[in-house]
Amino acid sequence: MATILETRKEQALPKLTAVQIARLERHGKRIRTHRNEVLAEPGDRNRHLLVVISGSIEISRPGITGREVITVHTPGDFAGEMSNLSGTGSFVRARMQEEGEVLAIDNEHLRTIVQTDAELSELFMRAFILRRVGLIASQQGDVVLIGSRHSAATLRLQQFLTRNGVPYVGLDVDKDASVQALLDRFDVSVNDVPVVLCRGEQVLKNPSDEQIAWCLGLNPRIDHTRLRDLIVIGAGPAGLAAAVYAASEGLDVVVLEANAPGGQAGSSSKIENYLGFPTGISGQALAGRALVQSQKFGAEVAIASSALSLQCDRKPYEVQSSCGQAMLARAIVIATGAEYRTLALDNLPRFLGVGVYYAATNVEARLCRDEEVIIVGGGNSAGQAAVFLASSCRHVHLLVRSRGLAESMSRYLIRRIEDSPNITLHVRTEIAALEGDNRLEHVTWRSAAKDEMRDIKHVFLMTGAVPKTDWLRGCVALDEKGFVRTGSDLSAQDLTSARWPLARAPQLLETSVAGVFAVGDVRSGSAKRVASAVGEGSVCVQLVHRALQE
Repeated sequence: MATILETRKEQALPKLTAVQIARLERHGKRIRTHRNEVLAEPGDRNRHLLVVISGSIEISRPGITGREVITVHTPGDFAGEMSNLSGTGSFVRARMQEEGEVLAIDNEHLRTIVQTDAELSELFMRAFILRRVGLIASQQGDVVLIGSRHSAATLRLQQFLTRNGVPYVGLDVDKDASVQALLDRFDVSVNDVPVVLCRGEQVLKNPSDEQIAWCLGLNPRIDHTRLRDLIVIGAGPAGLAAAVYAASEGLDVVVLEANAPGGQAGSSSKIENYLGFPTGISGQALAGRALVQSQKFGAEVAIASSALSLQCDRKPYEVQSSCGQAMLARAIVIATGAEYRTLALDNLPRFLGVGVYYAATNVEARLCRDEEVIIVGGGNSAGQAAVFLASSCRHVHLLVRSRGLAESMSRYLIRRIEDSPNITLHVRTEIAALEGDNRLEHVTWRSAAKDEMRDIKHVFLMTGAVPKTDWLRGCVALDEKGFVRTGSDLSAQDLTSARWPLARAPQLLETSVAGVFAVGDVRSGSAKRVASAVGEGSVCVQLVHRALQE
């Protein structure tokens, strides 16, 4: 975190003026503190924002080599970061270095401040984000992932922690000499890898996403008995847009996300054609900002929480989640997106995560630095991946079944690919075989001319889109490919089968069930672009309001 504190100190550690502190007084209460008093520990939820009136607060983080001091807050400073706003587990410890007095503001009042006070909102939000970025960049903390670059489960955990903004220490059993002592200390063996040491106490052997989310306190404590105005299922660009606009307009919103914010777009290395970002922005950064916005306005977001079924034959609607509890809502927005289509190769599952990947982020790029890679696909995601990987890989082979890229990829990406000396486009070409023992070692591709086997160990699949709608079958009308039909795309038969109850026709983004909407990539006929997904998510909220009034 030292880099952030040094380069952007005034923004990461701003001093509050006497006037600003006076405005904060009505939102909190003054508390006398004693020397060495611990005000917050890692993992604590619903922590107070602490404004230092007198004395000083030491902020530190635990690690595998001991506790490290990050900074010391003095009068005019405040202690807090993103977990204060979201109600999730903290990653740092706050201890009074000297006795004094603090102004303590709970997260409900903090949310009121960031919604109503423009000046303080900008100051707090920027500082919170920079402090979390600094924690992540430091690669330190009390979350330790012991894994192997030859393990698919390790890659899955790296992706989950990274995309959910969790600061962690990554150790590789094949490269880090210190690993054995750590394994002995926690009584685990190399055969147990991957292992997550959670908060320096709990040992999780190859944990599921749900187990990590629970251990680290990544989710707020959600009241499952409360009737919500809206449940948004999926936190990709469309779902997050719906959450931001709905929460900002006063609706009670909860979001269920199976893995991490951003959806398929969250794995994009750089998006350069999204309005307002002329130099581009990574999918993860865009998703992170949208998540913070939704939480700022009061939306509750549950990570590693999938929707298993939707009961839609009566109101309120009931969503059964993977956490084992049902949630009720007056309206539903389906934004579960789509995933890349797999190849028809029998042994492909054996190489997932150990040579075959569905995302091209910094996590995957580290695995194939200075090596040859293959990207399969002709859309924008494939083009973004090719340009990104070309900066660190020896050579990138882009395979497409069509005769070119013009019909499926943006022109700016085509020009970049044409101008890159270490990217080769192979048209009318597809993968015929994958070979290897514990990981991918050889790839055979087939073109009109011949079959060619290459010693390539990394393949990125970015072909087509398959909707995540199995959990919806029997509830809303789907098209022949499994995408959700909405609005004018719904046939008379669709509405008859669903027993459409209203005199009016379904609204623009409404499904065959009144008050249930579909937005983004999961919707039949959608544009499959980030900007259009965000647009649908925001427009949908106005339709939700109308449905709630009926």
